[in-house]
Amino acid sequence: MAEGARPPVGSGLTEQEVIPAGHAHASRHSTRRTHRPPNIAGLGLAALGVVFGDIGTSPIYTFRECFNPEHGLPLDPPHVLGILSMVLWALIIVVAIKYVVLIMRADNHGEGGILALLALALEPAKTDRARWILTMLAIGGAALFYGDSMITPAISVLSAFEGFEVATPVFHKSVVPLTVIVLVGLFLLQKGGTERVGLFFGPIMAVWFVVIGAAGVVEIAANPSVLWAINPGHAARVFIDSPLSGFIVLGTVALAITGGEALYADMGHFGALPIKVAWFVVVLPALVLNYFGQGALVLADKSAIDNPFFHLAPTWGLLPLVILSSAATVIASQSVISGAFSLSRQAMQLGILPQLDVFQTSDQTRGQIYVAQINWLLLIAVIALVLGFQSSSALASAYGFAVTGTMTITTILAGFITRHLWRWSWLKVAAILVPIISVDLALFSSNALKIPSGGWFPLAVGIVVFVTMTTWRRGRQLVGVRLAEDAVPLDVLVREGCREAEARVSGTAVFLTGHSDHAPISLLNNLRHNKVLHKTVLVVRVLTENIPYVTTHDRIETTDLGEGFWRILLRFGFAETPNVPRALRRAGIPDLDLTPRKVSFFIGRANVKSTARPGMARWRERLYTALARIATRPTEFFHIPPDRVIELGTEVDI
Repeated sequence: MAEGARPPVGSGLTEQEVIPAGHAHASRHSTRRTHRPPNIAGLGLAALGVVFGDIGTSPIYTFRECFNPEHGLPLDPPHVLGILSMVLWALIIVVAIKYVVLIMRADNHGEGGILALLALALEPAKTDRARWILTMLAIGGAALFYGDSMITPAISVLSAFEGFEVATPVFHKSVVPLTVIVLVGLFLLQKGGTERVGLFFGPIMAVWFVVIGAAGVVEIAANPSVLWAINPGHAARVFIDSPLSGFIVLGTVALAITGGEALYADMGHFGALPIKVAWFVVVLPALVLNYFGQGALVLADKSAIDNPFFHLAPTWGLLPLVILSSAATVIASQSVISGAFSLSRQAMQLGILPQLDVFQTSDQTRGQIYVAQINWLLLIAVIALVLGFQSSSALASAYGFAVTGTMTITTILAGFITRHLWRWSWLKVAAILVPIISVDLALFSSNALKIPSGGWFPLAVGIVVFVTMTTWRRGRQLVGVRLAEDAVPLDVLVREGCREAEARVSGTAVFLTGHSDHAPISLLNNLRHNKVLHKTVLVVRVLTENIPYVTTHDRIETTDLGEGFWRILLRFGFAETPNVPRALRRAGIPDLDLTPRKVSFFIGRANVKSTARPGMARWRERLYTALARIATRPTEFFHIPPDRVIELGTEVDI
């Protein structure tokens, strides 16, 4: 894994491994902190708005799509009960047992998500091959997540506005334009942050879950026989009677669990306990009641299958339900967009994406960020999906493949952790994970059938992102190797550089490096061209730990090398945005003022040139150089004042 927290290509930093949190000194830098007892009710309410928006709006379209005529399932009691049973047990096995009970135990110092899971999995990995396989799996899961983050806003908002058609056909031609307008507005608001809006998310979603649960209860009371769907035998009967149709419809049943991965990904924002309480006390009961209510309604009136969710509402309540569902789907979209921002920052820190512009939108909540390039790419893709597919039913064909792919990869990484980090026996691993991954693979395989009819979109997005991430990672490694060929040991430079310098000028110079034992290329070039050294020289390495946050106490490590040279190691977590000047002010070097206006920052910029040298295919080398050109400048990524920076370039052939 490439070292994170480095400036864009050209910094002169060499590629090193991120230090696993359980190895060497890194274990000292745990971010576990002593907190007041958490407000479980308050955090649980907030989690309803952020964590459960996606999975909470799935009832709008899931049950309806299960009986899409293309699946070939008759709309009769055995198949209605069978579908309800599939949905129920998918929610229990994949979300409740897998994520809430098992995966959320993989607590990377309070943080979750597939890259946090990767950081844990790398700890016990003993060979380079094992680390490479785990890294590629995690990159694959992260790449598929971006496909999911494009489809979720499109299908959620589109399905909600289709409710207006149920109220009156007058809105038929307005659904797509209204959806586009709302989505454009949503993405335009991202730069302002979601802190204030987020205060309203929890209460709105609390009302949402109460309403959809109550709507289901009314229909269940009228036809309680639908409760027999609790028996998994009804699901099995569908496969026995119609094996092919049963397998195909699994891909649609997966729509009921989309957003389940958010429970783990957002664990760092709310903690595991509030999410678990919210899931078992509010979300799961409301979802089950609503799905069963839709089933009871369709058993009584088959014509309601055209949009059973909105037909649950009485005539007087239809328009309020449409308005509420519109608000809920915007919230669901917001949560997945924020998730894409957080994933992107982690990927940048871990060295698998180029550094992009990251803006902190909240002074108090570290997880609330905005990444401009990701925001606009998502907007373009989401609008293209709405205009291209035109309806939530058409989009359902594209949905599910990316989600189930990410979920399957998560189970594989969890299996490695349970065996090699938690030291479970093979018998225990098999007994718990084999049934889970069997369900994951069944759902993923069924969704693979959607590729020709729409599943190709998230697959294509995933491939593009995967190639981009692996190319950037490999390119950084090659640049590091090329720069290391001309490296000079730092102790040699301290000893001989002082003799070669024609003068020692006043002031403090900061040189960024990627290797604590090697002199930075920028320092060598400065000495070679200008023949001078500053009175105080700080050689600074920025290191990303395999933990989300590093405490202030453990942020900085200084070593006096003599002759006015200091070696400084700055540590940041993979969920942090590094601020080098602010960290340096706490270096504690005697009689030295490290405020930015009194420091000169020297940054090396490597001009990468694609050549026939062994390394990567030429097209990947050209892709890497293109990515390097659009990467955020180190002054912005490290929050270094641009007027205090001197850049020195060198050419690197890869």
